[in-house]
Parts: sequence; C-alpha cells; structure tokens
Amino acid sequence: MTSPHNGVGVRVESPTEQRNPRTADIDRVPTVDVLRMINDEDRTVPDAVAAVLPELARAVDLGVAAISSGGRVHYVGAGTSGRLATLDAAELVPTFNAPADWFVAHHAGGPEALVRAVEEVEDHSGATQIRRHATAKDLVVGITASGRTPFVIGALQEAQTLGAATVLISNNASVPITPDVLVALDTGPEAIAGSTRMKAGSAQKLVLTSFSTAVMVKLGRTYSNLMVSMRATNAKLRGRTIRILHEATGLPEHDCEQALADSSGDLKVALVHLLSGVPAERAAAALEDTNGHVRNALDRLAG
Repeated sequence: MTSPHNGVGVRVESPTEQRNPRTADIDRVPTVDVLRMINDEDRTVPDAVAAVLPELARAVDLGVAAISSGGRVHYVGAGTSGRLATLDAAELVPTFNAPADWFVAHHAGGPEALVRAVEEVEDHSGATQIRRHATAKDLVVGITASGRTPFVIGALQEAQTLGAATVLISNNASVPITPDVLVALDTGPEAIAGSTRMKAGSAQKLVLTSFSTAVMVKLGRTYSNLMVSMRATNAKLRGRTIRILHEATGLPEHDCEQALADSSGDLKVALVHLLSGVPAERAAAALEDTNGHVRNALDRLAG
C-alpha cells in the first residue's frame, strides 16, 4: 500500500488536489479569460485519455469476457465518479438494447446521493455491495479521482476475494491496491484545486463512454458504426430502423420496410436477411447461433 505521507510527515496530496499555477489568477481576470483558462485545462484531457488506451483495451477485453461468460460489469464510484458511472450504465439499455443487468452501477450513498452530495458515504467500504451482488464471473470497475476512495477500494478488494476481475480508473497513479488493470489518467491539478468534476470528471466520462461502447461493439451490438441492436416498438423507432437498414444495405426504403415486417420488427434479423439473401427465419437462426453478432452470422451463412 502506498503511503499517503512523505518523509517529513506531510500528507502527499493526490494530483487533482494540488494547486494549478496556470490558474492562480483566475479570480482576477475578465470573464472570458476565466473561461479561457478553464478551456486550456480541458484541452489536456483527450491526451490524458489517449495515453491509457492500451490499458483501456485490456479492460474492454475483460468486460467482453465477463459478459460472454454470463457475468456482469459492476461500476463502483462515489460523488462525481459514481454519478458518471451510473449515467454510463443507464444509457447502454436505450442505446444498444443491452440487457439491463449487463452493467450495474453501485454509487456510494445510493439514489439520494445522485442528486445531492453526501460526502461522508464515500468513506465507507463498498465491500458489502460487491459481496451481495457480484460473482467470480464478473468484472468490477472502480472509478475514483484520488485513487484512494474507501468505498471504491473496499469494493475492489472484495471483488478480488471473490475471484472477480478488477479494473481501477484513477486520476492518481499511486493507489493502495493492485487491480488486474490500472487505468491511470494523468490529468494533473484542476483549474480550481480539488474540483474533480472538471478535468478528472471529463476524463472519466471519456474513458467510461469509450469502455462501454467498445464492449458493445466487440459483443456485436453494432454493425459497422450503426446501432443495430434495437427493436422497432414505436413509430419513431420504426423510422430510425428503416434509415439504418437503408444506410447499411443501400436498398430502397420500401424493401427495408418489407424486410423489417418479415422479421417481426427485429432490425438485426432484417439486416442479415437483406445482406445475405436468406429468409428471415434462417437469418434469425444464424444470429441465435452467433449470440446476435451480425458479422459473424453473415460469415456463417456465407460459409
């Protein structure tokens, strides 16, 4: 475990807690310059994310393996980190028609803390949450700016005890645990010292969105860059599915409409049916055999 103190007994702060010399005069400049200072700091975030892509790729592979084996991905966070994780998990269902239990968010303090800051709850271990809800098949992803949040660290330690895979997304490389993958984001000091909803939060949002989207892509929830894991359950979605079928196949809209009708509103079945030329029933069977992966279904039918 990394000591939180230096050799003279002074506590060593997380990088996000340190003062930023570039914004020391932020309260003395015109409004537009306040915004310029903040924007200049924000510009460094994509580079910080780019630097951890190899580690993030390993995390994605762990997520794919967990879900493919019947497990789940658990997000664990407190404060801003927990809210971002909760948002990411919630958006996967409408975006990719993903089963609601594939990604589960555990936020310190529960639903109340999502809309009102409850600072003390992050000091309690999240071990109970993981013990109650996770298994050895799962992946547990902790998100913390400081790298030391007790709720997150406790959850990851419990996950390791269970035999689950672990990932830690941290804006501090010095952490008191050795996860399977450490995604250490070097976002440095914030424009306002300690305000981790700024650069740290922006970097976490980019990482979480990239992570979950890549997991969905690898699991076949897209075809090319199109969202094809959706069902036409209302007029708006029906129109969207027709546009997606048209873009993916280049066929006239009336052919796409007929294919969707023949496929009982299942966009993936209609897509495989149109691209392969086989009946909708055979397209559905190929998708069933390939866990809903369009390209794999097409390869199987072509073989």
